[in-house]
Amino acid sequence: MAEKTELPSPRDGAAGARAAGGPAGAPPTTPRPADGVRGGDAPLGEPLLVAENLTKHFPVLGGFPFRRQVGAVRAVDGVDLTVHAGESFGLVGESGCGKSTTGRLLTRLLEPSGGRITYAGRDITHASRRELAPVRSEIQMIFQDPYSSLNPRQTVGTIVGGPMEVNGIDPPGGRERRVRELLETVGLNPEHYNRFPHEFSGGQRQRIGIARALALEPRLIVADEPVSALDVSIQAQVVNLLRRLRDELGIAFLFIAHDLAVVRHFSRRVAVMYLGRIVEVGDREDVYERPRHPYTHALLSAVPEVRPAGGEGTGPRERIRLAGDVPSPVDPPSGCRFRTRCWKARDKCAEEVPALAQTPGNRAGHLTACHFPEEPTVTARERDVVLDPALAAAEAERGQE
Repeated sequence: MAEKTELPSPRDGAAGARAAGGPAGAPPTTPRPADGVRGGDAPLGEPLLVAENLTKHFPVLGGFPFRRQVGAVRAVDGVDLTVHAGESFGLVGESGCGKSTTGRLLTRLLEPSGGRITYAGRDITHASRRELAPVRSEIQMIFQDPYSSLNPRQTVGTIVGGPMEVNGIDPPGGRERRVRELLETVGLNPEHYNRFPHEFSGGQRQRIGIARALALEPRLIVADEPVSALDVSIQAQVVNLLRRLRDELGIAFLFIAHDLAVVRHFSRRVAVMYLGRIVEVGDREDVYERPRHPYTHALLSAVPEVRPAGGEGTGPRERIRLAGDVPSPVDPPSGCRFRTRCWKARDKCAEEVPALAQTPGNRAGHLTACHFPEEPTVTARERDVVLDPALAAAEAERGQE
């Protein structure tokens, strides 16, 4: 079945003119990539979404009979990031590091505890529901779970057409025609219009969620681990679909995931997050081939390598095995939050919070939050880093056998 690539604008008036590159006086359209240039590799456009010192603390209540706040979960604690127009920006890290919370803060599904969020030059940090109304249609979200994110009582047509109804948009030809075109664009059959979510597989449900996100022709989509609940073969289909939409429609993406291979395939710039803070950010080649933060080294060393038997590879990679679990965000370590699991930690790491800044030897735009950064390479070390004493003892015992 042929896939449609040109989406007719669903809007009337100035909004429709913006989506189609309309007359003067309409808001500026998102730049489309030139022929032969992939949207993810095109020159960076103007800053579209900017977060400065973004913070979200969830209160912890205790006591009886009068409950009071006894602490706070510091889910996001001072995040700085910038997503440019038409850019694909990846956010990676361990489960529980605050990635999804960051995405919900940027879409204003959660109210920030502190910091500042700017969209297209406009401060939306604490904007009211009425003030956010013009922005809502331009920032959409793809949720992690393709099962719970769709209303089981509604048909596909109602789910995908819902955003247009809420925003009072009546596109040419009617909403039903627009929904059918969107279903075809994401690789579904337009005849699925009257079916219910339980009649689809996980990959098909995620495509329905993508169609819903595209309904208002957004400038930015926050994709919160959109493929983590899918089979590997289906993951590739969904990621390639998102790449095609990014390249053809010029949509900016904030792609949240814990799968490093998927993020490298999709995103041009990548930020690494640990326990509520970004520890490294830069071009994907810098982060993956020349990482400087010890945590980034540990993440990359955990990625399985698949090589053909007897085949030539890029050489052995470093091996790093960390001890213990991620500390609790209720009581995070002082100074650098990674120091309790870091092999390079010193007294300064416990006393001073490292700033996310340019490290000597890094290329422009490659920032690292570390007092004692690692060498910019992922090749094998003379000795593996093994911080788990039990694991080291077990390996030593096997070596003596």
